[in-house]
Amino acid sequence: MASVDIKTQAGKKAGATELIDSIFGVEPNIPVMHQVVTAQLAARRAGTHSTKTRAEVRGGGAKPWRQKGTGRARAGSSRMPNWRGGGIAHGPKPRDYSQKTPKKMVKLALRSALSDRASDGNVIVVESWSFESPKTKEAIAALSAVGAEGKILVVLGDGDATAWKSFRNLTDVHCLHVGELNTYDVLNNDVVVFTAATLPTGADASKADDEDAVAAPVASDEEE
Repeated sequence: MASVDIKTQAGKKAGATELIDSIFGVEPNIPVMHQVVTAQLAARRAGTHSTKTRAEVRGGGAKPWRQKGTGRARAGSSRMPNWRGGGIAHGPKPRDYSQKTPKKMVKLALRSALSDRASDGNVIVVESWSFESPKTKEAIAALSAVGAEGKILVVLGDGDATAWKSFRNLTDVHCLHVGELNTYDVLNNDVVVFTAATLPTGADASKADDEDAVAAPVASDEEE
């Protein structure tokens, strides 16, 4: 198991904890991560786009001109798709873009994403956030003190309301409740910052129906 320091809000070492292999030591499965992220983004689409066919466009009931004798091409309606102001042929209609993704695949994708960030040293654990009141300036100083740079995902718990208000105004910081942790947000940020209370543990890993099928730990050099 990999070990990571637990830091105080001021950036000082307060202890250490282990990142369990079944969550942070998985061989990243890129195709699975891609499929899960694609499904997440597809589910966000409203799917309310709509165009009118020639039957739905107002007007066009009268025949523009007689069938024969004018020298023009025959026409039955002024709302044909090839006419200005006409209906749209094969245009978009409201639809549901959501995709069904197996639970085991979702779990494997999240573990793969967390393992990828952990292998690069981009998983940070803070003892707790102790903001007395919502202060964006203090939030910036705290992230700098713990060594978080770039796009940052801050994973918060139920008792972190003040921290949430402190971080939410920062451009490159995305706050997320631990229950909403997902593959897209992990991959979309450079660094993931947990608190000691929100860091996934062995108890979280045991919730999987079949842990071996979901994620196999990366073999260490000693095991090889």
